[in-house]
Amino acid sequence: MKKVILVIGVLLLAVSFAFAAGPKSYQVTGPVLEVKDDVIVVQKGNDKWEIAKDKSTKVAGDLKVGQKVTIQYQMKATDIEVKGAPAKPAAKEVPKKK
Repeated sequence: MKKVILVIGVLLLAVSFAFAAGPKSYQVTGPVLEVKDDVIVVQKGNDKWEIAKDKSTKVAGDLKVGQKVTIQYQMKATDIEVKGAPAKPAAKEVPKKK
C-alpha cells in the first residue's frame, strides 16, 4: 500500500512540473551566417532565421560563421496591443407578414 501511495505521489509531482514548465520550446538547425552580441543568423532551407541572444544564452562550443548549430528557442510576446472588442453583427430584420 505504501508503494502505491509513493508511486501516485511521484506521478502527481511529475505532472505538476510538466504543467509549470512554461512556453513550448522549439529548435532550428543550420549553418551560421552571422553572429552579433544580440543576434545569431542561421540558414534553414532558403530562409534566414534571426534569433535573439543575450549574456544568459548558453553556448557550447566555438560559435562562429560557417559552423552548423542547433538552437533551442521559445517564442515570447514583447508587446501586445488590444484594438477593442470585435463589432457585433447587425441583427437581421425579419420581414413582417401582411
